Amino acid sequence: MAELKYDVKKNLGVLGGEINGWSKKINLISWNERKAKADIRDWDASNEKMRKGITLTKAELIDLKKILLETDLESLDMA
Repeated sequence: MAELKYDVKKNLGVLGGEINGWSKKINLISWNERKAKADIRDWDASNEKMRKGITLTKAELIDLKKILLETDLESLDMA
């Protein structure tokens, strides 16, 4: 299996808090030396291990922001 290369270009923030040494972060990451994308996933405290996540292009991130701004989040019945 080919080695996965990544470079965290910028940390945009932490979503929620730390649980058992892991925290969900949104970063700008360059995967395999390509142009950076927004990335949301869990990272360990040392930022060396990661779990599965979601990667978004700039256009997808803009769409997500629009959807969230247009949604009454307080009215949603969710955890």
